[in-house]
Amino acid sequence: MLTEYPIIHTNIWDAFWAVPVVLLVVLAAKWLFGVRSSWLTTIATVAALILSIFISHRGNLSAGIFMGFFYSGAAIGVLYSVKQSYLAYRAR
Repeated sequence: MLTEYPIIHTNIWDAFWAVPVVLLVVLAAKWLFGVRSSWLTTIATVAALILSIFISHRGNLSAGIFMGFFYSGAAIGVLYSVKQSYLAYRAR
């Protein structure tokens, strides 16, 4: 039975390259392909899971899935916080 937490070996460089790559994929999907805003979180999650499972944490599926969701959340958090900050600045 799976009662133990997965051991995830990660470092700060994951945040410095994985999150910006996911953010660029999301922005490219929005600007180049005209994807609606409601699909951006799905695109970020799929891109982050692919990046994390096959590149960043290759050989450790549980760590890849776990960190993929973190990469996705960080990229979407950056995107929407910048958007809301811009809208608040414009409304002022």
